[in-house]
Amino acid sequence: MKKLLNTLYVTTPDAYLRLEGETVCVIIEKVKKLQVPLHHLNSFVLFDHVMASPALLGKCTKDGMSVVWLDRTGKFRARLEGPVNGNILLRQAQYRLSDNLNENLNLAKRFVAGKIRNSRFLLMRAARETTNEENRASLKFAAKILSRNVSKLAGSENLDVVRGIEGESAKIYFSNLPKVMIASVKGSFEFSERSRRPPKDRFNALISFLYALTLSDCRAALETVGLDPQMGFLHSPRPGRESLALDLLEEFRSPICDRLALTLINRGQIKKQNFDERTGGSVLLNDKGRKIVISAYQCKKQEELSHPFLNKQTPIALLPHIQACLLARYLRKDIQDYTPYLQR
Repeated sequence: MKKLLNTLYVTTPDAYLRLEGETVCVIIEKVKKLQVPLHHLNSFVLFDHVMASPALLGKCTKDGMSVVWLDRTGKFRARLEGPVNGNILLRQAQYRLSDNLNENLNLAKRFVAGKIRNSRFLLMRAARETTNEENRASLKFAAKILSRNVSKLAGSENLDVVRGIEGESAKIYFSNLPKVMIASVKGSFEFSERSRRPPKDRFNALISFLYALTLSDCRAALETVGLDPQMGFLHSPRPGRESLALDLLEEFRSPICDRLALTLINRGQIKKQNFDERTGGSVLLNDKGRKIVISAYQCKKQEELSHPFLNKQTPIALLPHIQACLLARYLRKDIQDYTPYLQR
């Protein structure tokens, strides 16, 4: 369970990946910059204009390694997969449950409850650590509202109500995140609300990029256990939408992505100059910024957290896989209910 297979992220535009024996080489401007044994890897994430040789792509499909292409903002563009080898009986159970309104609603509540509770945990931790009494009071009040919203979920009778509670909680949570930043960096990372497609400020650009990275890990985890990442419960299925991966992502937005973003900002590891402002008001991480974030993300995944269901320390990199396994066990009726990941 402790064995960690790595993902190779390549962000340099026009880089070229090729196969050499049982290794992959990264060529930049006709110079070999990196050579990694394939058995050290389980997936590739390629940004912007990064190319790969047909021989390498064929090897990946044969050996079950995924290759994902993202644009410079981290938005999904394409994914290379080999033959589908998921458990068809498990997927049938997944599809049947999605058609059962009560079961579907129960799972949606679980994903949202996990998201809200983890968001509340971050705000309460910040309230304990801040020396600003006004911020402490505001953070505690927000955490109290989030706690009430979790209680409201139990009585929700349809998905629209659940999604409404999730939206209200997210608005309260994001309005209080600036209070978690240290004063010296607030000027460079001011934001008032969540904005996407495109991000309108540096903080939104940073967390959107981290969400995209974690979403890719969630999809890989779901496929590993044999689930269909497009058939979700909280997020309605749409063509090309990774609805179940988005469901699973909800549990990890706050404890992994938002906390890492705040750490990078408060420690000065990511700065104003690591972002580009585009025509139309959008803000994106530049190439150097993406490299800083990816490096920090990979280090973050090696850290260990206590998993409440397993009751033991677990590498962050394995959390999506553990939750995917728990979800699969619930769908097979091996366990009575699905328990989302709750930070503690």
